[in-house]
Order: sequence, then C-alpha cells, then structure tokens
Amino acid sequence: MAVSSTSRDPLGPEVSDEAVRSTCDDASQCKRYAVNMGYWKDPYIQHFARHPKERKAPEISRGYYARVEGVTRLVKAFLQKTDRNCQIINLGAGMDTLFWKLKDEDLLPGKYFEIDFPTIATRKIHTIKSKPSLSQPIMESHSGESFLIDSHSLDSTRYAIIGADLRELHKLEEAMKKCGLDPELPTLLMAECVLVYMAPENSDALLRWVADVFPTAMFINYEQRQRFLQNGWEGAHAMDMVEVYNALPPEDVKRIEALEFLDEKELLEQLMLHYCLSWATKDAQDLGLLEITL
Repeated sequence: MAVSSTSRDPLGPEVSDEAVRSTCDDASQCKRYAVNMGYWKDPYIQHFARHPKERKAPEISRGYYARVEGVTRLVKAFLQKTDRNCQIINLGAGMDTLFWKLKDEDLLPGKYFEIDFPTIATRKIHTIKSKPSLSQPIMESHSGESFLIDSHSLDSTRYAIIGADLRELHKLEEAMKKCGLDPELPTLLMAECVLVYMAPENSDALLRWVADVFPTAMFINYEQRQRFLQNGWEGAHAMDMVEVYNALPPEDVKRIEALEFLDEKELLEQLMLHYCLSWATKDAQDLGLLEITL
C-alpha cells in the first residue's frame, strides 16, 4: 500500500516523498500478480494496477497472501465485535480495494475513509470515475443529496477519499471531520507499511493522536507492539509472518501452496521472519476488542 509520509532511517538517507509514493505501484502490481495466480480473489485490483510484465517469485506472492488474509481476518473480527456500527480509516490507502470487497460481502462499516497523498488520491478518484464497476458500488451505498467529488477528495455517505499528509495531523483531523468523522464511534485504523516510512517523531505523534482522539479503537500495523503501549494504547499484540501464515486456515494454505512450486521453504520462512503483523486496541465501550486475535 502507498504511504503518506517521509522517513529518516538512522542507518541511511531520508526517503523522499516521491520514493514513498512509488511504493503504491509496487505493492499494487505484486497484489495483482498474486490475484492473477489465484492466491485470493479481488476483481477490483485490475483497475488500479497494470498487469506485471515479469513473473514474481512465489515467496513474494505467499508473503502478500499472508498479509492480506491476516489483515482481512482482523478487520472482520472488528466488524463483528462492533456489529458494523463503526468507521474504518485506511491510512496510506494507495490503490487498496477493501471497501469494494466489504461491500460485496455486505460488511461495510458506517463509513470507510481512505487517506493518502493528494497525488495518489487524485489518481484513485480519476480511476473510480472512469470505471462503473468501481463508482456504482459507491453510489449504491450513498443516500441523501450531498455527494462531494473534486480533484483530490471524494465524500459520499459510506466512502470518502481525502488527500492529506499524515505529518499534518491538525489538517487531517479537520478534513476527516468535514467528511463526517465521529471520534466517539468505534474506529478501526489501518496503516499497512506506513509508519516505517515516517520519521520516529512523526509516527509516534500519529499513534498518540489516534489514542487521544478515539476512545474505542483498533489499529492494525506491521510494526512492534511496544510502540503502541508507549503511546497510549491499552493492549497490543504482534505476530511474525510465519506465525500469521501458520494461523491461517490449513485447507486454504494447502490450496495456495499448490499454485506454484517453491523450491526452498526455508527461504520463505527467513523472509517472513523479517515482517510482523501487529494490532492495538482501546475499548472504552467494553466491546471485547481486547480479545481479538487471529
């Protein structure tokens, strides 16, 4: 997924915003390749990503499969705990297609927000406007007369895209409130490969801001649990991607492992051990969010 900030790696040079934006295309193409190979179903990714010109290594597709399936299971658990009386905020959403997939399964929350750089938001809105299979589900879930769409923002009853920078939290909060953000509503935040590209002071500020603004919330990310506990969250969990992979339904894992031959499973495990899936919770409404697990 694309991200919306700049990082300063203590071991290397600062990553430019343009380099961060380019990760949007890389992730989308890897996901489209995996979908084309049959790892999971997503009829919408084809609209946002070109067909990859070269073959991707099976390790890459299996890694994305574990990430997508792991996140999806956590999202559905949150929706179940809140009975969908909630909102989802996808930070650095890029070309993600989760809104449409949830709509297909009749699992939409009260409102789904996507945040990314204005240039990414503009591109996504243009694609949505040009593809009826993307725009029609948004209109089907819309009620009332107020429907806003301009060059880098879209706001409907159930879905919004906001072009913003995650380093400018005051502006971000103001823009989301204009689109109907309700801080008192249970809120699921997702940041797939976002915080890692931000300078530590910016990412810590983001985590603290979320913890301060939303009394009942869950945050899904790919980093360490300790950061959440140090920035105002009640509970936090983390699993490396080997653990996530092993927690997925055995019958589905067997299915995807038959798609492509993998010569060295040890290499896949070594790769997955470098990544993790983490989630943190705050549960002022006592909905059982602290119990959510894979």
